[in-house]
Amino acid sequence: MSDVLAVLEQRDGAIRKVSHEVVTGARRLADALGGGARVDALVLGAGAVRGADQVGGFGADRVITLTHPGFGMYAPEGYARVVADRVNAGGYGAVVFAASATGKDLAPRVAARLGRPLVPDVTDVSVAGGAVIAIRPVYAGKALLKVRVAGGPAVLSLRPNVFTPVQRPKAGAQETAALDGSPGRVVVSGGRGMKGPEHFHLIEELAAAFGNAATGASRAVVDAGWRPHAEQVGQTGKTVAPKLYIAVGISGAIQHLAGMRTSKVIVAINKDKDAPIFKVADYGIVGDLFEVVPKLTEEIKKLHD
Repeated sequence: MSDVLAVLEQRDGAIRKVSHEVVTGARRLADALGGGARVDALVLGAGAVRGADQVGGFGADRVITLTHPGFGMYAPEGYARVVADRVNAGGYGAVVFAASATGKDLAPRVAARLGRPLVPDVTDVSVAGGAVIAIRPVYAGKALLKVRVAGGPAVLSLRPNVFTPVQRPKAGAQETAALDGSPGRVVVSGGRGMKGPEHFHLIEELAAAFGNAATGASRAVVDAGWRPHAEQVGQTGKTVAPKLYIAVGISGAIQHLAGMRTSKVIVAINKDKDAPIFKVADYGIVGDLFEVVPKLTEEIKKLHD
């Protein structure tokens, strides 16, 4: 077992107090692991985050701030990808979130990307036989469940107001790095108009042109087995709210609209001018997607040259 990553939360450019609890819990786990295990604290923001320099005082050996213009507000897809990538790159033995509204959305996304189970709403942590042991309430708090997490990384979310922040004299090192690309700010989704799974490379190529944008799909596409369920956008899939959502060959059933209509800008590409998707789209292109998408991809690529 190796180091522990504590995922912090910020709001309006300032560290949330629940993050102090997350670092405290992460420190408790690292101390139980022994062997000099350290705690890294990670926060994502549009720029410098106020209060990040104080986190070390609650047990973080290093506070890492990753900045990107798209991280001013919580962006589910982008946050999940960046955190998961950081966990993999750092080889952490455990990653700890707050079981807050944001943490309850982010933690399972990261766990899914890591292919690991999530232990939510944890009230105590320890180590036995080299494995993380987590305690969480069940049956509406009438009983406590002891969970042994085999393998790693262990992914935990901590119940707020349980891990009382403890001040420590060590300040903790500070690191700041800017992220390139457009993490989670763009989602490109395909529907039945793609005519088959062999054509979804067009969606992937357009997403790549934006800089690793996320890809999505309609329920009909997922049900047909063209794309994995993890990419489904809609009432029975994921709800996304990127700065830009591009719907390619998607008619716009109400179930799909429920999962993406809060996107800041919606672009629809469909050959049917009466498709419902155009009613919610900010920009619409009526045309053959097999002609439009490759041309759009080339133009987006030129913007990055």
